[in-house]
Amino acid sequence: MVEIAFLRLPHGAGLALPAYESAGAAGLDLRAALPAGAVLELAPGARELVPTGLCLQLPDGFEAQVRPRSGLASKHGVTVLNAPGTIDSDYRGEVKVILINHGRELFAIRRGDRVAQLVVAPVTRAVMVEALTLGESGRGTGGFGSTGLSDADPQAGLSVMKGIVA
Repeated sequence: MVEIAFLRLPHGAGLALPAYESAGAAGLDLRAALPAGAVLELAPGARELVPTGLCLQLPDGFEAQVRPRSGLASKHGVTVLNAPGTIDSDYRGEVKVILINHGRELFAIRRGDRVAQLVVAPVTRAVMVEALTLGESGRGTGGFGSTGLSDADPQAGLSVMKGIVA
């Protein structure tokens, strides 16, 4: 278990804190810190930055990932645009959620609505080491969509470059 210090901003006063909604939940639910009575209307194709009213102080060596809520995605087509959004341990500003409506209908967001999940995870720091060659692998230089193809696959012989099938 890791402790996370937080500040509640004035517009987040009275909202439930992020919480795990079940014993096995990986993410804490984030809530919209909109003014009381206000409705944020998210039109189809639109995106909005939704405030949570919280600032976090993550411990060194940790990050927080802002992820979509599966129910919003499956029922309404509403998801986190930059999923997962990363909150670095040295960020002290308000946590905000970029929501996008991929659905066909207007989606209304009200104060206290659960809009995303927050997953806290350890961070592994990498060191880049320049090499003259790289070791061989079964995949080689195959790019997007190249895994799982076989000779029996009718698409296997197609080459893909810059999103164009040739």
